[in-house]
Amino acid sequence: MIISWQGHSCFKIQDKTGTDGITVTTDPFDKSVGLKVPNFESDIVTISHDHADHNNASALRGQPFIINTAGEYDVKGVLVEGIHSFHDNKEGAERGANIIYRIEIDDISVVHLGDLGTELDNKQLEKLERTDILLIPVGGKYTIDAKGAVEVISQLEPRIIIPMHYKIPGLKIDIDEVDKFVKELGLEPTKEEKLKISKKDLPSEDMELIILEYKA
Repeated sequence: MIISWQGHSCFKIQDKTGTDGITVTTDPFDKSVGLKVPNFESDIVTISHDHADHNNASALRGQPFIINTAGEYDVKGVLVEGIHSFHDNKEGAERGANIIYRIEIDDISVVHLGDLGTELDNKQLEKLERTDILLIPVGGKYTIDAKGAVEVISQLEPRIIIPMHYKIPGLKIDIDEVDKFVKELGLEPTKEEKLKISKKDLPSEDMELIILEYKA
């Protein structure tokens, strides 16, 4: 499996490269974000909530299957479960709902938390047991912040942590940089252009923090 970060909360997740591979795209954004808009071909698109920096599925090529509601989906052998959550810590009163996605691809469980704004409850935790790779917002202001992200990580105990939704050059959204989260978590990060991994390569004991590079 290959995961590459397209900026903000958008990831390109592939079971393999080539014409017979399946591509899942999470939370594609529009030009208001200030970054290069994702416009590659995709088979499946997950949208955590209906804000312009997360819902620009029309920018992607092909005829992707769009998932924007909670529920269970099986698309081309990729299993996706959308789990209801909130965009704030007041049960959606400030920013509304958010969908967490558990994506089972290439025998690996990838969880994309979207714009999660609160800790997870027991029902959500049951559905997210044995998360292999966690894509987690860390920039605060509109989502959980560095401290909140560490709390969610302690709830889920994933094998690999990949932060998202933080300040990078060009981003027009005022949120924290990733350094604050790295310090709060206390793990030495590995920086990668993209993550290439198979089930057997997942860490078996200690969690790993991987920061993916953004390339415009």
